[in-house]
Amino acid sequence: MVRVIVSTLSPLDDNRWSYLVEVTESDGSGSQTRHEVSMDKVYYEKISAGIIGPEDFVKKSFEFLLKREDKDFILKEFNVRQIREYFPEFETEIKKT
Repeated sequence: MVRVIVSTLSPLDDNRWSYLVEVTESDGSGSQTRHEVSMDKVYYEKISAGIIGPEDFVKKSFEFLLKREDKDFILKEFNVRQIREYFPEFETEIKKT
């Protein structure tokens, strides 16, 4: 089990947000990874339909990734929309959550 903490960073521009995501093992080992994640406002609005906030959307996206791969294999820097390139089911699954 892991703990996911999402912190909002300064926006990259008017249409793209930036986040720091820390993923920590909850087994007491303290093993942690950090990821710089960007997200386009238009993509977020299209996929989330405004049902959850941007930080929660990023967190749910990481929970999706962590069900499929170890935290150490998640890219250290990426845009949320890239997830669908690796996992085509991402958009369908994230809309269900």
